Amino acid sequence: MTAPGTPSGVVGEGHVDRALDEAAVVDLLARGLADVPLDGKRVLVIIPDGTRSAPLPMLYRRLYEVLGRRVTQLDYLIALGTHPPMSDAAIARLLGMDEAERARRTPGSRVFNHAWQDASALTELGTISESTMTELTGGLVTRPTPVRLNRIILAYDHLLIVGPVFPHEVAGFSGGAKYLFPGIAGPDIIDATHWLGALATSHATIGVKDTAVRRVLHRAAAFVTDARPVTLAALVMEGKTLHGLYLGDLERAWEAAADLSAELNIVWKPRPYRSVLSMPSAMYDELWTAAKAMYKTEPVIADGGEVIIYAPELKEISTVHGHLIRQVGYHVRDYFTHQWERFSDVPWAILAHATHVKGGGTFEGGVERPRIRVTLATGIPEEICRAVDLGYRDPAGIDPEAWRDREDEGLLLVENAGEHLFRLRES
Repeated sequence: MTAPGTPSGVVGEGHVDRALDEAAVVDLLARGLADVPLDGKRVLVIIPDGTRSAPLPMLYRRLYEVLGRRVTQLDYLIALGTHPPMSDAAIARLLGMDEAERARRTPGSRVFNHAWQDASALTELGTISESTMTELTGGLVTRPTPVRLNRIILAYDHLLIVGPVFPHEVAGFSGGAKYLFPGIAGPDIIDATHWLGALATSHATIGVKDTAVRRVLHRAAAFVTDARPVTLAALVMEGKTLHGLYLGDLERAWEAAADLSAELNIVWKPRPYRSVLSMPSAMYDELWTAAKAMYKTEPVIADGGEVIIYAPELKEISTVHGHLIRQVGYHVRDYFTHQWERFSDVPWAILAHATHVKGGGTFEGGVERPRIRVTLATGIPEEICRAVDLGYRDPAGIDPEAWRDREDEGLLLVENAGEHLFRLRES
């Protein structure tokens, strides 16, 4: 079954019930980039890190075949956002070739990590004004927001974004301009968009195309497209399988991919569950990313229910942000907004992560009442879990098979959690 139609000006193909084979991908890349004025140009390809499912080894090889002889430079920038930089070994796994093999097979191509905290690596392209932020966000975020991102883009003539589109807790759907912000951005807009998503709440945002965060992302992206032309190659995955590829305008190609992602990556359930055992994909190596196992299941958890994030090998909250998370703990949104004098100096992205993990709830009369319980059954010690206001279960005492095929009893097992969104079907 073919997916929803491809917009005018976008070259693409997508299917709900079958994958794209490699020949189709090569054809789409060739046709989608044929009329883009890239001959003799320096091209920077912006790609995801290892926390996203995408056939990057194949795309890396095929992009060189399609563009290697047309362009004078073909380099890659990993859109880390605030994730840790990737090692040489991790980059080799990401692209399917180590540095020596890349030198032989894709000569001249370089790969860079983004550095979001390095002010010298950033450039400011403009500022979203207070009035514009107020309009775009419905008054949720009103402060002016500088649009800073990796200055390396100014050394290239054209930007090509290659990455998948999934339901996302902050933006509604990932991909597209999100590979710019937070992908290769500085802290100002990272904080503003993540806190905006927290104020709107993940529950109301995730799996929705038109969100306040997406509107801010597209406004910020206009500063980029004013400085350099941008082409998007939006991927749509189902598990590890590529089902769609759309090339063209940053917004229109993303919209086509988001429509197909909604078909493939949202799982509808008829009733809520009292207990969900959510097993994050092995590609997440810290709670900062593995918490998607909570975000993507929260909508189907009954009031007073529990999500257990089961990942015995996971031992870190966050290598980059852990010290700040341990300072504030995990709390519902109103815990922070009703005590703003205590938390106003904490980076907004930290507060946003804290509320997304804790989920919905209230804070009244000094009492916090989360809607659900969030429990870690990981390699993170019990004392740390309790200190950051999360529950703890010894993973050795959990048998995932005990949750299997028991949905009628209110138990749900979610394996490889993190990219499929679970939602309740309205009656």
